[in-house]
Amino acid sequence: MASSLTKDSPSAPAGPEKTFFGHPGGLATLFMTEMWERFSFYGMRALLTIYLISGGPDASKGLQGGGLGMDLATTTAIYSIYLSMVYLLAMPGGWLGDRVWGPRKTVTIGAGTIMAGHLTLAVPGTGSFFAGLGLVALGSGLLKANISTMVGHLYDGPNDPRRDGGFTIFYMGINIGAFFAPLIIGTVGETYNWHLGFALAAVGMGIGLICFLAGTKNLNPESSRVPTPLDREERNSWLRKGITWLVVAIVFYAIVVLSGHFTLNWAMVPLTLAGLIIPAGVLIRIKRDKELSAAEQTKMSGYIWFFVAAAAFWMIYDQGGSTVQAFGTTKAAGEVFGLGFPSSWYQSLNPVFIMALAPVAAWLWLWLNRRGQEPSTVVKFAAGLVLIGVSFFFFLIPLVMSAGGTLVSPMWLVGIYLLQTIGELCVSPVGLSVTTKMAPVKYASQMMGVWFLAVTAGDSITGLLSIGGVDLSGTGAVAVEAVLATLVGFAVFMYRRKVSALMGNIH
Repeated sequence: MASSLTKDSPSAPAGPEKTFFGHPGGLATLFMTEMWERFSFYGMRALLTIYLISGGPDASKGLQGGGLGMDLATTTAIYSIYLSMVYLLAMPGGWLGDRVWGPRKTVTIGAGTIMAGHLTLAVPGTGSFFAGLGLVALGSGLLKANISTMVGHLYDGPNDPRRDGGFTIFYMGINIGAFFAPLIIGTVGETYNWHLGFALAAVGMGIGLICFLAGTKNLNPESSRVPTPLDREERNSWLRKGITWLVVAIVFYAIVVLSGHFTLNWAMVPLTLAGLIIPAGVLIRIKRDKELSAAEQTKMSGYIWFFVAAAAFWMIYDQGGSTVQAFGTTKAAGEVFGLGFPSSWYQSLNPVFIMALAPVAAWLWLWLNRRGQEPSTVVKFAAGLVLIGVSFFFFLIPLVMSAGGTLVSPMWLVGIYLLQTIGELCVSPVGLSVTTKMAPVKYASQMMGVWFLAVTAGDSITGLLSIGGVDLSGTGAVAVEAVLATLVGFAVFMYRRKVSALMGNIH
């Protein structure tokens, strides 16, 4: 999912002279850093599902061996938990940038951690695989929130006329990296050697880190400042709590392992539950804050509608890298118009569709707005949910066609990813915008992290269902998900006036 988060800088001074498409020179530094980070992230992600099922009962006969040989249910659970942790860790990553290291140092540490994670993945073995996956998730959480904050620092506050254009250019860097990653890393990993592919992801992140360190002189000095540093008492308190919980976890899992009861579920189940409990707890804490005004309380009630709808959306959307990817790998023909291709290339479809359709969507909303016909935020959300439901109704057709062992055309998957991308354009940018507009003043800097928790919640539900034995690749489960998403979309549409009323003056 190619998206970014923003956070305003209080009274940030203007950046350096315009040198990058009419924008501050520091934008080139951040553009290149993010492009290469996304190259490493999406390249590894394109291999993840295929590597996990390689050699397993759900693998294609033509797929190279050397993978972990897991069944599709376990693969889907691992993939979903990994994504949920990436977005969950963006909140503590933003907190560390705000309170401990400052954005610039946090991004540097995050990039180094990601590179170390990919290098660990390049070492064969189950233990190194899970250790590497954890490091990549941790590093992504550190980098994700803070690099976008630094883009904001380049401009003269939120009203700088160049600001939106700067984030648009930055957004293109994300999608360029995401587009090329499966074509290069996916091809090498899937066709030649899995671990060489993971090593290439480390090289990509290494290039990004070099670009960042070489260009730090072009960044705003604000990016090095810790906005609200911890005092000594707070720091000691956090250290005590952190060490205590770490010791508890080590002792608990040591007992489980030494007693011979440890299985993968001992790690996966707590993570999926955390991915549901933490987002719910954060929303409840904000909603029950007595310092919020009556208007802010009302807006938070409206925002919960968007949050739940977004969680349902991402639950299906992110299966494009697990359930749908596995189907394309094992049950779709490996060529189109006589040209063969690795199945990891399917992951390049979303970014290329985003780059092609995002300008069209932006133009369409403006065109409708001038005529007084632009759909409301609620209607756009409802449309996104219906579209993601329709994509899984569409998925049912090749699922049925392949039941007898027939390999279906890859164009079925192109259609699925196209429908999901159009749905994403109705949900993701709109959700980012409405989050900034409906955020209580007290939580203005935290609400983008809250928005990403919707991804965490959606992927955690997918992980929990997979752990529970639900076959998410079966026609029954796909049909149920399609119906539920469509029904949620229609429910949001039917209650659009109520939700709009809760939004107050936000339109």
